[in-house]
Amino acid sequence: MSCVRRVSRHWAEWRLTRRAWKADYARVKDGYRAARKAGKAGKAHEEPGPPPNGFALLPWLLMGMGSFSNLLQGETPNPWVGAIGLLVFNSLYVYVAFRVFCKQTREATSTRAALAVMGLVTLALAIGYGGNWLLFFPLLGLATGATLRGPWLARLSLGLSAVAGVVAGFHEGSDAITIVYGTFLSTTVTAAILGLSEAVRELRAAREELARRAVEKERLRFSRDLHDLLGHTLSVIVVKSEAARRLAPRDLEAALVQVTDIESVGRQALTEIREAVTGYREGSLTTELDGARSALTAAGIEPVVRRSGPPLVPRTEALLGWVVREAVTNAVRHSGATRCEITLGGTPEQVRLTVTDNGTGAPTTPRPQGIGGTGLKGLTERLATAGGSLRAGPAPRGGFTVTAELPVEQEPRAAGAEPYFGATS
Repeated sequence: MSCVRRVSRHWAEWRLTRRAWKADYARVKDGYRAARKAGKAGKAHEEPGPPPNGFALLPWLLMGMGSFSNLLQGETPNPWVGAIGLLVFNSLYVYVAFRVFCKQTREATSTRAALAVMGLVTLALAIGYGGNWLLFFPLLGLATGATLRGPWLARLSLGLSAVAGVVAGFHEGSDAITIVYGTFLSTTVTAAILGLSEAVRELRAAREELARRAVEKERLRFSRDLHDLLGHTLSVIVVKSEAARRLAPRDLEAALVQVTDIESVGRQALTEIREAVTGYREGSLTTELDGARSALTAAGIEPVVRRSGPPLVPRTEALLGWVVREAVTNAVRHSGATRCEITLGGTPEQVRLTVTDNGTGAPTTPRPQGIGGTGLKGLTERLATAGGSLRAGPAPRGGFTVTAELPVEQEPRAAGAEPYFGATS
């Protein structure tokens, strides 16, 4: 009857856990739907539209229609020279307009050379004809503002406006102020608008890249946690289940102890998985060492644990706990060892954890860097983010050794607290 009650209690607890998981999943799903609706609602504000191109600058060529009209009406001396100059200017303007919206082509030597030739053609036509031909100066300023960037652009725009003012003053007198103002305004406003547009797009691209990297980082964290949690937990459950099966025919009480341990490990695994999903899991080195003793003993491996040195901060303990978990899991699974030593020590500046077994197997296939396998790779990444390192490979005297080193992080200690030094086996 006690066995039936125990099974009934376990079944009830499993149903409660399943309901809790369903509730958590429903909350996550509702949050995802709400975020998706909010994203759709704000999509019109977030999407800046297609990037501008050369067609945005082409309508300004209508400013040269006055010069074209002068050519058709025969009001321009040497019309063939004016026609060739107009054709060359328009061709260079179109060429530059379609190259300024890409950084590589905008900064190319050919684009700068085309802009310089535009300046010479504009100066020659304006000096030779005046009148409507002076409107090529604002067009040249627009092309200059779209092409050039940098703090010296302001000086260049002032210089270009001064040249336009001198030439226009020679032909138009006091009316030259219109050409000067139009040239300066077209240069500075074009540069400001296009520069701001590029900055907005670069910031948006940077934000999307940061979001993508954050998602990748979270996926990597979750995959490492899931591997380390389930790999160790399932290995312990398998080992203890085999021990219970071997003990059941001759020692039922000892077999029930192993079954109780399996129940405890399963409960702990459920808690750890929930904490890993929410991202708030912090391991305890003491708990991991106790679990390592239990797992090694159940697998028929003699555990020897030596620990010395001052207390460690929670972050360091959590990282070393992951190392203990992975190394012991590999020893139980693959080593075929009869003895496993876990040694924690180091210096005031650095803490070192070594896990050595005397087995004939290896947890992973050795690679040139000495680190292999998904679990050890994940541990290497974890320790590297904290300034530490991980080495794994065959021991000189046989067996396999995993060595983790981390810098000691200082933590304020209560008055009168003494460092802990001890050894257990």
